[in-house]
Amino acid sequence: MDSKRFLTSIFDAAVAAADPEKTIRSHLPAKPKGRTIVIGAGKGAAQMAAAFENVWDGPVDGLIVTRYGYSAPTRHLEVVEASHPVPDAAGLEAAKRVMAKVSGLTEDDLVIALVCGGGSALLAAPATGLTLADEIAVNEALLASGAPISAMNTIRKHVSTIKGGRLAAAAWPAKVVSLVVSDIPGDDPALVASGPTVPSTGSRADALKAIETYAMKLPAAVMAHINSPAADAPDPKDKRFARNEVQIIASAAVSLEAAAAEAKRQGIEAVILSDSLEGEAREVGSVHAAIAREIATRNRPFKKPVLLLSGGETTVTLRAKGKGGRNSEFLLAFAIGIDGHDGIEALAADTDGIDGSEDNAGAFANGSTVARMRAAGVDAKAMLAGNNAWTAFNSVGDLFVPGPTGTNVNDLRAILIR
Repeated sequence: MDSKRFLTSIFDAAVAAADPEKTIRSHLPAKPKGRTIVIGAGKGAAQMAAAFENVWDGPVDGLIVTRYGYSAPTRHLEVVEASHPVPDAAGLEAAKRVMAKVSGLTEDDLVIALVCGGGSALLAAPATGLTLADEIAVNEALLASGAPISAMNTIRKHVSTIKGGRLAAAAWPAKVVSLVVSDIPGDDPALVASGPTVPSTGSRADALKAIETYAMKLPAAVMAHINSPAADAPDPKDKRFARNEVQIIASAAVSLEAAAAEAKRQGIEAVILSDSLEGEAREVGSVHAAIAREIATRNRPFKKPVLLLSGGETTVTLRAKGKGGRNSEFLLAFAIGIDGHDGIEALAADTDGIDGSEDNAGAFANGSTVARMRAAGVDAKAMLAGNNAWTAFNSVGDLFVPGPTGTNVNDLRAILIR
């Protein structure tokens, strides 16, 4: 068996299960008496928009924001690009235009929100009194903190004029139907892209607690704002949200089931460990390595051959300025943990096609990875210590580069024990 080809087929099956045209078609709302406005944000939002146009029978107008290089051809909906994971001026202008699209609507109008991971950075909309520089500083601090996505998004919504349900509030009295591709452990739609159309219960006190817990250094103006009532986000019980609907149209759970089914079709039993793993990437990688070693050497707790699958979103606490992302960091720790063990092959990748800020979705690893790195003059442990997993895997040609996939249901970790 060609292990890389097999693992790639598993990744492809997971992505195919989140195909936007298939998932959107089964979640279409009824047509309104008035106008239909489509807005969207995220790394897979352009593909969602193109899929929506293919299945919606009626006139539409709208604006979609996606990451640079992630656009897709559309006939009626405008697609613009902005920066991710750090916001930029293009995202700031796009957020203003999105808010303008939903202003002045009536109760006969319908807003369809196409929301997926990455939308938070792409909709840069600093609160009154704050600047784009402040929002960038917040985002950089969050990315370096090691905080879980739930804590990050609770903070983000308190320094924004569009997140935390504010976009849906601006669309009132029009009905808002949110079609969400979840990249969040537990699939809470209010946390995807910081919930521009879905309010959450996270409070300012929760935001301040997270800032303290993860020792974040935020600009003084940001801290002053979060400490003031002006930062309060809309209440989920607000009447402006009463008619709205939220549909999770794709998620890690569904994609993992599809991946498991593909493995079984190819004659390999699969076990889904979890669809919502969180924690420090290198620590989660070490735990996965211990499980893989146990199976390889003692044939327990699962009998080989077997494919271990897991999803969710780990975090990386930046200790240095290396190249990498959470999947490559997970896998480098995993590779160190299985060093010298034959019969273990793994792929860790982000289903949107990008891990961190480079062009790879993740990487491959096996029991010879660390030795091959050593032969290439690379110290795997030093690379891990310096958050430099991309460089480590690049040195042995084991980066996984599928390109943008058009969807985003979080990370996929696939470990084959033969």
